[in-house]
Amino acid sequence: MQKFSQNELKYKANDIRQDIIQMLLEAKSGHSAGPLGMADVFTALYFGGVLNYRPDQPGWPGRDRLVLSCGHICPVLYATLAEAGYFPKTELMTLRKFGSRLQGHPHNLDLPGVETTSGPLGQGSSQAVGMALAFRMDHVKNRVYLIMSDGEQNEGQTWEAVMLAGKNKLHNLTAIMDRNNIQIDGFTEDVMPLENLKAKYEAFNWHVLEVNGNNIDEIIDACLEAQSIYEKPTLILAHTIPGMGVDFMENDFKWHGNPPNKEQAVLALNELRTLRGQITSEHQ
Repeated sequence: MQKFSQNELKYKANDIRQDIIQMLLEAKSGHSAGPLGMADVFTALYFGGVLNYRPDQPGWPGRDRLVLSCGHICPVLYATLAEAGYFPKTELMTLRKFGSRLQGHPHNLDLPGVETTSGPLGQGSSQAVGMALAFRMDHVKNRVYLIMSDGEQNEGQTWEAVMLAGKNKLHNLTAIMDRNNIQIDGFTEDVMPLENLKAKYEAFNWHVLEVNGNNIDEIIDACLEAQSIYEKPTLILAHTIPGMGVDFMENDFKWHGNPPNKEQAVLALNELRTLRGQITSEHQ
């Protein structure tokens, strides 16, 4: 694990977003909004000094575990793992193709760095709680980081896991919710109102923090604060912009489950490569 400077983190998140666009264009299928919106969170976890991991030893027993419950945003996980050195970045272009290790939902037996197989929303919460409970029973210091969507809060299984974690005071569990307010059918508060999420989790004995999920420093600070909480699990409500970094995708739920076409990808990559006109050729 290596910690990078603030400026390096900014560029890493941007590189990950570019990889996501290129992967989706090549695959001609997949999800755009969520992966782009969560690039800053994954950058903070893997390159901001939060997660303990060793790309050259993916099975290292002392590693922290990252559980991706919302498996449909796996392009951001794959792009981050490749950036971290788990596998060559050229393999990213095999996303969703027959025989690829980069399936449309991650499969933990196929790819190093992938801890759980995900697909049905809500199950990741139970997996993460089980891992955290097992670590505590084994008296080891590994931490579990759960990435979940706001839409999957519609799932009853999520709340069963939330209650169990609160009851058992699993302080080694940090959940990060992608609070982007969209799901495949529209805006979350139209489909199934979720608020007040902070009060709900606190009622189940969770420590709750709210951050700008597109501010890497805020995410890192929240994760470090979670490590200092010993009485309960922590939820980080990460308020993200779906489609972050690409103007025509931002805050549009129609990009939840759609990839860009060639013309759209050109526009998106140009915007990302210039950081919306802030740079010209410095980091292209």
